[in-house]
Amino acid sequence: MTRRLAQVAQKVGVSEATVSRVLNGKPGVSEGTRQAVLTALDVLGYERPTQLRGERAQLIGLVLPELSNPIFPAFAEVVGGALAQRGLTPVLCTQTPGGIQETDYVDLLLQQQVSGVVFAGGLYAQEDAPHEHYRLLHERRLPVVLVNAPIPGLDFPCVSTDDAVAVEQAWRHLSSLGHERIGLALGPSDHIPSRRKLEAGQVAARVAGGELPEAFAVRGMYSMEGGQAAASRLLDAGVTGIVCASDIIALGAVRAARRRGLSVPGDVSVVGYDDSPLMTVTDPPLSTIRQPIDAMGRAAVQLLTAQLEGKEVVRDEIIFEPELVVRASTGPAPLG
Repeated sequence: MTRRLAQVAQKVGVSEATVSRVLNGKPGVSEGTRQAVLTALDVLGYERPTQLRGERAQLIGLVLPELSNPIFPAFAEVVGGALAQRGLTPVLCTQTPGGIQETDYVDLLLQQQVSGVVFAGGLYAQEDAPHEHYRLLHERRLPVVLVNAPIPGLDFPCVSTDDAVAVEQAWRHLSSLGHERIGLALGPSDHIPSRRKLEAGQVAARVAGGELPEAFAVRGMYSMEGGQAAASRLLDAGVTGIVCASDIIALGAVRAARRRGLSVPGDVSVVGYDDSPLMTVTDPPLSTIRQPIDAMGRAAVQLLTAQLEGKEVVRDEIIFEPELVVRASTGPAPLG
């Protein structure tokens, strides 16, 4: 019982005494806090007291493209915790190869009568992908928030990291180390954040007094294998510094260099993007661009709850500033 009180209290951000008052039906607790405690019980897998089992919080879909990339579980933790503090219950939906897809999850969430949906990465970020299921949500006026890419023509609130500033920070860092041949390892051609990073790389190259050669911008899948393939082509083109669209791609780039007998950062420097968990313990620890996922996740929940309450919200894309984190995967450009 004591362990349960402590876990619920930590999840909600209140004292154990407050949790105890809720579970025992005692007065002196606001309705918002009471609902948050009950939701935290559900999220943590504890049974509600018998007298409270008939009460259920509003369900909120949290749709992620995968869990293998550690940035998505980290984001889910932030959003799930913020929802629980507001008395809302997250329903986690993740796609798997050959399994349930995003369009199927939207159908299931509608059947479950969810009160809103947060999408963090998905088909909306791919311009050429089907978007009919988003239009369905829009037509039903269901509160929706998107992360890291808007959908043209649909006014869903969106929170994003500034891709242009991210690439500028990484490029400037590599340039300060003497790198002149800098390449980009990006996602697919219709991926909106990758398009933004490419445009930023082209601007950075012009600011440095040159142009970004076509061979210095390689597209691939958001996976370690995709990063390895992209980095192999960049190394063939002669780059000494690689700016990657994700940490997972960056780890693939490190692998590609080592398969050639090259040192990171002695022969080639690699910068990731996300600062997802465990990047401090990779070999070498990864220099990367940190997405402010805590601030973004909380902002996404604020936008969602404001819609649930019938308030007007900002329909433009809200841009958050990234931060360069320098570790051991970047170093001076090799001589010659």
